[in-house]
Amino acid sequence: MRCYDCLQEARTDTEGIGVCSRCGLATCENHAHVRQVHISHPAGLGRTYGARAARRVVCRTCDLAETTH
Repeated sequence: MRCYDCLQEARTDTEGIGVCSRCGLATCENHAHVRQVHISHPAGLGRTYGARAARRVVCRTCDLAETTH
């Protein structure tokens, strides 16, 4: 599996390390961004969050789209 962003930069020597959880494209260690997300669980009338955050991998494009205001 090749990194999509590297292919756009005409680089074919990089292997993908994961798949973006937002768009589904392969991403390498240079283009991947690992984000922490808190998983919520319904609890009575509200929500509760676990003590540990989960990991989520996103590509550079999706990371910019999510963090740019």
